[in-house]
Amino acid sequence: MDILAIDIGFGFTKATDGNRSVIFKSVLGEATDLQFQGTILDAPADEHMQLEIDGRSLFIGDLAERQSNVRFFTLDQEQFVTRFVKYLALAAAARLVNGFIPVNLVTGLPIGYYKQYKDELATLLSGEHRVFLTDGSGKREEKSIKINKVKVIPQPFGSLFNLMLNDLGEVGDKRLVKEKIGIVDIGFRTSDYTVSDKMRYSERGSRTTDSGIARAFNIIATKLREKSGVNIELYRLHEAVDRGSIRIRGKEYELKSLTEQVFGQLASSVANEIDRLWADDWDMDTIVLTGGGGVVLAKYLQPLINGQVVVVDAASDARLCNVDGYWKFGKHLWAKGVIPAPSTMPAGNR
Repeated sequence: MDILAIDIGFGFTKATDGNRSVIFKSVLGEATDLQFQGTILDAPADEHMQLEIDGRSLFIGDLAERQSNVRFFTLDQEQFVTRFVKYLALAAAARLVNGFIPVNLVTGLPIGYYKQYKDELATLLSGEHRVFLTDGSGKREEKSIKINKVKVIPQPFGSLFNLMLNDLGEVGDKRLVKEKIGIVDIGFRTSDYTVSDKMRYSERGSRTTDSGIARAFNIIATKLREKSGVNIELYRLHEAVDRGSIRIRGKEYELKSLTEQVFGQLASSVANEIDRLWADDWDMDTIVLTGGGGVVLAKYLQPLINGQVVVVDAASDARLCNVDGYWKFGKHLWAKGVIPAPSTMPAGNR
């Protein structure tokens, strides 16, 4: 049985089959006929992600951002589950699943939404899905994606499993099993906090807040609107923030100083949440800072946290930390038949 892991985030959707990984923006767009498909001179080609499900044809990710007149993006959890998750997950699965081979899937939800949406998410993704893929040349291919079992876990456990397990799904770092570990998983929309105390889940120390990178992006977008009169979609700020500038209607706007300011403010908010949430957990051995936002905020956040802080290796893509852990967890779960999870972890699915 093949194992697939998908981390469906508000900012990016990530997936892996253990050998290959895919990452794309969690943006949907109505598909349209393209009069010309190709590149101008030696420009890099867009990754053509066009998916048809239940008679609805959609562009996904960068293709939707560049080509769709009608685009869909949300930071609302209920809308995300009901209107986005299925399309994003199947777009990722279609890139990695070959033929008609059934797969077992591991995915996750933020701690604060886990109990409410775990069954709905598993139901949405389970079973056989008939999809059609259209490539850049217009060639249409039918693909059947059969998801045999779905396991939904709290998102930050993915990063813990990624540190703890090796690629065979076996416990590699036994030290983490014996310690009290705090995990701070900063994503685009949310920040997740959880505690593993010798592999026992702590409800008291676990919470989801709105302190994701989108909070900082909202401030940047507001400032840009005040200066330029243009509403910039949040998902279009990723590259501009990395670059440190953005060009709007021919005028260049410097973003480095503003980004430093808002990231510093966001880091202070996260540090305050850590202090409040883990006030009684003064015996924490290690705090793991993970997620794409975790690496972005690391230099601002580390000096504000008391204790030993471990940050994901900057050489790796921190956005993959959870999904790589999901996959290792799947290997351990279905290869060994034993779940290396905190003993009072919220009940999973199927």
